[in-house]
Amino acid sequence: MSIRAPPRLLELAGQSLLRDQGLAVSAMEELPRVLYLPLFMEAFSRRHFEALTVMVQAWPFTRLPLGSLMKTLHLETLKALLEGLHMVLTQKDRPRRWKLQVLDLRDVDENFWAVRPGAWALSCSPEDCPRMGEHQPLKVFIDICLKEIPQDECLRYLFQWVYQRRGLVHLCCSKLVNYLTPIKYLRKSLKIIHLDSIQELEIRNMSWPRLIRKLRCYLKEMKNLRKLIFSRCHHYTSDNDLEGRLVAKFGSVFLRLEHLQSLKIKLVTFLSGHLEQLIRCLQNPLENLELTCGYLLEEDVTCLSQYPSLGYLKHLNLSYVPLFRVSLERLGALLEKVAATLETLILEGCQIHYSQLSAILPGLSCCSQLTTFYFGRNFMSVDALKDLLRHTSGLSKLSLETYPAPDESLNSLVRVDWEIFTLLRAELMRTLREVRQPRRIFIGPTPCPSCGSSPSEELELHLCC
Repeated sequence: MSIRAPPRLLELAGQSLLRDQGLAVSAMEELPRVLYLPLFMEAFSRRHFEALTVMVQAWPFTRLPLGSLMKTLHLETLKALLEGLHMVLTQKDRPRRWKLQVLDLRDVDENFWAVRPGAWALSCSPEDCPRMGEHQPLKVFIDICLKEIPQDECLRYLFQWVYQRRGLVHLCCSKLVNYLTPIKYLRKSLKIIHLDSIQELEIRNMSWPRLIRKLRCYLKEMKNLRKLIFSRCHHYTSDNDLEGRLVAKFGSVFLRLEHLQSLKIKLVTFLSGHLEQLIRCLQNPLENLELTCGYLLEEDVTCLSQYPSLGYLKHLNLSYVPLFRVSLERLGALLEKVAATLETLILEGCQIHYSQLSAILPGLSCCSQLTTFYFGRNFMSVDALKDLLRHTSGLSKLSLETYPAPDESLNSLVRVDWEIFTLLRAELMRTLREVRQPRRIFIGPTPCPSCGSSPSEELELHLCC
């Protein structure tokens, strides 16, 4: 039987003080720092809104990481805190103890509430803590996901509050995700957010022409953008000249993005035949390039190995881009170029035939840092797979790998004959163990017809029967 620890004196003092909110409010200016955090948490959990309003006006630390204390924003709590901040920000002479520079609504810094008040002050990072100064704008950090119409009431209230205090408050958003098809809601958000604070931007379900016309001016100002994701952005046209002009406008955005490290585009059909126009505009070497679920032409694959911006890739994903009609010598050249840095290579579902395999094997065998290799859903004979496995002998860091069922194990309906497959898989594993010892490996169709799982970083891999 466990014995519950008695409450600490600090907790008792805070509870006693909050029983008389009038006394609590009057005591804030002289409250010892050691009492401030436990008292704030007590007022927060019990929703003593008047106390919260006053406490934030005398906040003695440079940062208030509210998001880690409140996993989901509560409107009344947010209103109480913002009301207190409004009173401070509009004063000519701000309170003596008030040191707040950053209100953080992201789910970070949980340890802030568990350590001594003075210990955390030294951990404030330079980019999040602006220069000390009485009239520096307050920075409000938040990660935003636009998913529903109307927007979340807390987010809508925060936007309105910031908009009305332009110059006094900077709304900073390190990560912005947009699921909404109507572009006007995203544009309204971008007009309020300080664009140079955005480090990760993900846009889904939007047409390319509209995205480029309506958002290009905002994208150009995201000077600290590091990760850019376009998912399921569609564009259907047979006008190749129009597509070329759109890509050129899109590429002009990249001339301003000096810190971009990760580019992911799903449904890459829009770039078909125009990839070079985009790649040559990249100003910074990419670490992550994902072009998935679309079509690339011969000239697109050719340009991949020609530009310095792709010479230091750590992650390359071309999954579900059909490559059976293109020559893969240039892809092999790219692998040789990035052999010293590449950690993840995903060529799953590329419909690569064994006749093309020899073009990429020399480059693949040089990728000494490779940890993840997905090659499932391609068309390989058992001899081709053996050759592939032998070329991985020097890849000592490889810890997750997938390969297709060999063609010889497929019946006339392109389904696995499990009796034949079991024998061939054992033969492939013997071949592999002759050159190295695998860690996590999946050979066969995905998802597995036996257990229903698909290989991933999260799931254990099974050699299903």
